[in-house]
Amino acid sequence: MAARTKTAKDRPSYRCTECGWQTVKWLGRCAECQAWGTIEEYGAPAVRTTAPGRVTTSALPIGQVDGKQATARSTGVPELDRVLGGGLVPGAVVLVAGEPGVGKSTLLLDVAAKAASDDHRTLYITGEESASQVRLRADRIKAIDDHLYLAAETDLSAVLGHLDAVKPSLLIVDSVQTVASPEIDGAPGGMSQVREVAGALIRASKERGMATLLVGHVTKDGAIAGPRLLEHLVDVVLSFEGDRHARLRLVRGVKNRYGTTDEVGCFELHDEGITGLADPSGLFLTRRSEPVPGTCLTVTLEGRRPLVAEVQALTVDTQIPTPRRTTSGLETSRVQMMLAVLEQRGRISALGKRDIYTATVGGVKLSEPAADLAIALALASAASDTPLPQNLVAIGEVGLAGEVRRVTGVQRRLSEAHRLGFTHALVPADPGKVPPGMKVLEVADIGDALRVLPRSRRRDAPRDEEDRR
Repeated sequence: MAARTKTAKDRPSYRCTECGWQTVKWLGRCAECQAWGTIEEYGAPAVRTTAPGRVTTSALPIGQVDGKQATARSTGVPELDRVLGGGLVPGAVVLVAGEPGVGKSTLLLDVAAKAASDDHRTLYITGEESASQVRLRADRIKAIDDHLYLAAETDLSAVLGHLDAVKPSLLIVDSVQTVASPEIDGAPGGMSQVREVAGALIRASKERGMATLLVGHVTKDGAIAGPRLLEHLVDVVLSFEGDRHARLRLVRGVKNRYGTTDEVGCFELHDEGITGLADPSGLFLTRRSEPVPGTCLTVTLEGRRPLVAEVQALTVDTQIPTPRRTTSGLETSRVQMMLAVLEQRGRISALGKRDIYTATVGGVKLSEPAADLAIALALASAASDTPLPQNLVAIGEVGLAGEVRRVTGVQRRLSEAHRLGFTHALVPADPGKVPPGMKVLEVADIGDALRVLPRSRRRDAPRDEEDRR
């Protein structure tokens, strides 16, 4: 009897465990998501048909669906409520990701205590620390509440058992990579384990109407660790950012099914815990009685939130052939572009022969082009050893031709600067409605902007001025 020919239906297939891409042969790298070592063999599924079954709930016109079940409840932390869109919705699953030591556990423990009440219990599951360690942190940040329950577990079945015993309204798991199911092969934190644990917790959250906060790890490049499918399964993804050596912490919404993703929450991390900052601009400013050369203020937008930040620059003579270029809180490429524009379009020739240091105050990071004009003016002020006028902010993007371009949200930026007491502003043309009492100077190019520097004290005059002399 002749051997049966292997049909395409019987052949094994290969699938990427990261994104689900399928291929007929094994590859070391996924052609869809470019991940290495994620292609695994699986049998070709048999073709089946599903017969219509009995529906659990009847379909209704969308206008008759009860929307009260999706009403958000405050977490007790206004800055976190701002990012979430008003608070936590019952049944919502939120993934909070950030680098180690940035303050995720401190913030969520504070949320756990403030959200607990007589009618709403909170269950905090810790898989990375012991219960006594979490208790010490709770004492330090004053997060003790009779309705806050704490358990140290790394077994998924035990976590689900705690849900039956406590019946919480809010579940916090720190972190999802430490919980594992004995029924799934693989070490805790692996792709299959994270997928199974997250799926079980999401099902429990939806069935019980329980809000869930999952802490997630990040990779070296700052991306959320684990399968990409995890971000698609959850309802909200929050990114916790901040320099470990600074007090400022930012919570950004990466994904939000219940609100917008252009809100940012600002927090200050200190010895007594973490507190929200309703007006964080004071962290980014240095109050002085006299102006100092090399400093310029700008207004940046973090989401929809305007923040006044200070740019500082320092130029010193050097004896080495290649001058130093050091930045902190600013993109090196943007600073290099501003140096080239000042030298070629602003006619300031001394910058190329000096060591140049640029930084921001308070640990804030300025990456949007609207800070270009402030960077350029700070560099020019430092090179000429001439301070800019007091109570001045500079807003605008500077092109390679020296032109000052318009940026988004100029009116919101000016309103924030006026609220903090600033009376003068350099902006691109056509800024829109200006706050009353604020003087706005519209500049078309970098030459117009440099005219705000008092020429009597300038140490490095422009080339055309030297030629006239």
